[in-house]
Amino acid sequence: MRMILISTTLSILLSVGACKNSESHPLVAEPVTTAAPDTAIRTGAEQTEGWLPKVQGKTVALVVNQTSVIGNRHLVDTLVSLGVNISAIFAPEHGFRGTEDAGATILNAKDTATGIPVISLYGAKKKPSFSDLADAEVVIFDIQDVGARFYTYISTLHYVMEACAEFNKPLIVLDRPNPNGFYIDGPVLESGYTSFVGMHPVPVVHGMTIGEYARMINGEGWLPNKATCSLEVITCAHYDHSRHYTITIPPSPNLRTMRAIYLYPSLCFFEGTQVSVGRGTDKPFELYGSPHLPAIKASPGMYPAPLTFIPRSGPGAKSPPFMQTNCQGFDLSGMDTELLRDSVLHKQLYLQPLLDTYARFDDRSKFFLENNFFNKLAGNAEFMMQIKGGLTEEEIRMSWADDLNAFKQVRKKYLLYPDFE
Repeated sequence: MRMILISTTLSILLSVGACKNSESHPLVAEPVTTAAPDTAIRTGAEQTEGWLPKVQGKTVALVVNQTSVIGNRHLVDTLVSLGVNISAIFAPEHGFRGTEDAGATILNAKDTATGIPVISLYGAKKKPSFSDLADAEVVIFDIQDVGARFYTYISTLHYVMEACAEFNKPLIVLDRPNPNGFYIDGPVLESGYTSFVGMHPVPVVHGMTIGEYARMINGEGWLPNKATCSLEVITCAHYDHSRHYTITIPPSPNLRTMRAIYLYPSLCFFEGTQVSVGRGTDKPFELYGSPHLPAIKASPGMYPAPLTFIPRSGPGAKSPPFMQTNCQGFDLSGMDTELLRDSVLHKQLYLQPLLDTYARFDDRSKFFLENNFFNKLAGNAEFMMQIKGGLTEEEIRMSWADDLNAFKQVRKKYLLYPDFE
């Protein structure tokens, strides 16, 4: 009887209530493809019949951010309105509201709307402690990922699973589609290059939802001492790895459009170089450039289009690279989003911007940052050497082939949805 009441109440709340904890952030200038109600993708969070009974009468800890919504209402608001006791909110990179810069320290706080403690899992502390989870009977993870190894939400997932295994707490992952889940590409991370931007031996683009990825962490014994946590994944309805999925809330401050989300796995390599990806502009991850590139003369039909831009301080980019400095580069914002997804990439990373920019750079000895962050992003030292050695895109891709084929066989064991091939 109580479950019927909760489900009915939830339906009413979602139909009339806007989220008081998080604003709605539709992606900029992107058409939304609608589907018939019986075939529309529904996220794990929306499959309330599969997980609400598991939290009735229990104290819950949540790992969430601004993307953790059911309809237009935040998961925190939904559960509070239903009388579910929340002991703590854990915040990943960019914070609970998703407004902080990449790499910015996230501080502990209290949610102003509910008074619930918000505990940072980004900065010096990345793993929940025993005291953080002492009152929780179950942990729920619900964050929208973008399917790239160096996007740190899967690293936070790892540490949450590690804590759940250590402190004997069950974990429920409310799954969400992977917008880049339609291909697999890039070098597989090698041992010795593990960091928070790459914790596991997977390629840059792994083609898995966060629920599938959690199953792989458990199944492959990647937690310390090959421990496993008690894991349940609430799957999405009507999703498969070949379906388009439009994200309606930016998963981080500088991924504001679906075009940026598709380009992110390719352009993020620039973060390990003296090249800006447009942080501090109105088109982050849709353009790239550097003050160390010569002015590029446009010619008829030339694409991508040359441009000059000046990064400036602003929300989500308080101190962007090359702030207040003219950068010469290229604009990718004219790329048709659907063409980019289906045709331009051909289900692979877009390496030409990286190779072309290195070739144009005024002093190639200074192209890569001295901190070797590029190698952390790549997951090896070989990719940098291949670029310096002038290898072609085809030659670079061939060096990944055997590792990618081996990964694909492992990945198949953990899929929850029909694959793209």
